[in-house]
Amino acid sequence: MSENSGPPNFVRDLVAADVAAGKHGGRVMTRFPPEPNGYLHIGHAKSICLNFGLASEFGGLCNLRFDDTNPAREEQEYVDAIRRDIRWLGFDWQEREYFASGYFDQLYRWALQLIGKGLAYVDSQSPDEIREGRGNFYKKGTESPYRNRSVDENLALFERMRAGEFPEGAHVLRAKIDMAHGNLNMRDPPMYRIKHAHHHRTGDTWCIYPMYDYAHGLSDAIEGVTHSICTLEFEDHRPLYEWFLEALALEHRPQQIEFAKLNFTYVVLSKRRLLQMVQERLVDGWDDPRMPTLSGLRRRGVTPEAIRNVAERVGVSKRDGSVDVTLFEHEIREHLNATAPRRMAVLRPLKLVIENYPEDAEEWFDAPDNPEQPEAGGRKVPFCRELYIEQDDFREVAPKKWYRFAPGQEVRLRYACLVTCREVVKDAEGRVVELRCTWDPNSRGGDAPDGRRVRGTSHWVSARHAVAATVRLYDRLFTEADPLGVEGRDWKEFLNPNSLEVVEDVRIEPSLATAPVGARFQFERVGYFCVDLDSTAARPLFNRTIGLKDSWAKLEAREGKPGS
Repeated sequence: MSENSGPPNFVRDLVAADVAAGKHGGRVMTRFPPEPNGYLHIGHAKSICLNFGLASEFGGLCNLRFDDTNPAREEQEYVDAIRRDIRWLGFDWQEREYFASGYFDQLYRWALQLIGKGLAYVDSQSPDEIREGRGNFYKKGTESPYRNRSVDENLALFERMRAGEFPEGAHVLRAKIDMAHGNLNMRDPPMYRIKHAHHHRTGDTWCIYPMYDYAHGLSDAIEGVTHSICTLEFEDHRPLYEWFLEALALEHRPQQIEFAKLNFTYVVLSKRRLLQMVQERLVDGWDDPRMPTLSGLRRRGVTPEAIRNVAERVGVSKRDGSVDVTLFEHEIREHLNATAPRRMAVLRPLKLVIENYPEDAEEWFDAPDNPEQPEAGGRKVPFCRELYIEQDDFREVAPKKWYRFAPGQEVRLRYACLVTCREVVKDAEGRVVELRCTWDPNSRGGDAPDGRRVRGTSHWVSARHAVAATVRLYDRLFTEADPLGVEGRDWKEFLNPNSLEVVEDVRIEPSLATAPVGARFQFERVGYFCVDLDSTAARPLFNRTIGLKDSWAKLEAREGKPGS
């Protein structure tokens, strides 16, 4: 790929320049370092694609390293989910799986070295006092009264912290840098805190845990990472990242590079708020198909290709912002249109009886699997006297330019024939329950033998062969483009009350009944659907991945919202 082809990617340009200059011996080593305190979401996908993609492009390697330095928030469930989601997205770290906890012994020894050099000290102030002493952008920090403890006293206290002699909050180990520094991250940042919590890997071996800013860069150095790629909020942390490497005089110095996060309109990607939605049961777990987690998107039927495509299309820049979610939805439709087999399903059935078709007869019509892929072949769909069509395909009083079912109107049944509505049957409450029609036996396949024009086409299923199913109709989880950015309003106020509709009385063509979990289909004229984890042979269950068209566009245009 040439430097000017494709979307902008300044990180790639930097890596390419380093390789060309022979930096790090022309070697490229990246890493994806998730904290196992939640499930990965669509925002993480950009970092995954960037780190693994750059390593692959330049003949390098990408590690998976779990940043498991906070045992109070981390669980094995999250570790397993992260592994599963990265593999599903299409990437493999092979045997290079690491944990920051695997470096705890080395990190502790390095901390002792920094104390010995007079570059770290044990602070016995309370957390509030430390926070107050840091100052702010307008006010310089004030030095801790414990800042000038002797090396021996600091070593003794730190070893006692390690031995578990103190309660949480009694002491912290801080780097001794500059309390007047213009960058608040350099004002004697904490390196270790006391936490009497069980760790998912190390158990109760440790009761002091390194802070992210201390552990991250040193873990990169241990692994030989050349380019430590992270998001923009860590830009102000880069001087500290480099300070630890220099203070320890480490031979290998990784380079930190920051890029803008991937954010979408109508989506919340704060891990804290996603966890809140799970804990408060505002959604049905991390893999709820409405969630922007990779597990939720997979369960909804989104393809990994669509996610990788959108990550590539938005490019890599230094400026934060939100991408219109319609771009992501477009990529989903594009990939599913090219790959999803077509099937027929009627979500809200209305019976249609063909009076001039023999009662006991049936026949099977040819239907393509996917017109975008003629080589995929096709399948047979059964046809008989009684069918189901969509209720919305009938109007007793037809508006202008209505081409589907209405009294006296001829309509094409997709792949089958032409039928004309002759009579409307209603129940005692006046609701339409059945259409009585006639068919043209010479129109098998759906074409008029005399060349007459029939503009309306409807999908259908055979009542005799149809299988009952349940469908979950999912929509956007939020009604506001930026739920977190509306001043004076709680973001949860913008949860979409119509984000899920369960339709029970669905009828599907028989070939769908045995589809495996995860299989994706286009229900013709309805949308794209996926077989859910809870689906059974007795009751197939499908999730709507996305509609055939953007149903929000007209609403946004009408209300003057972004994206219109």
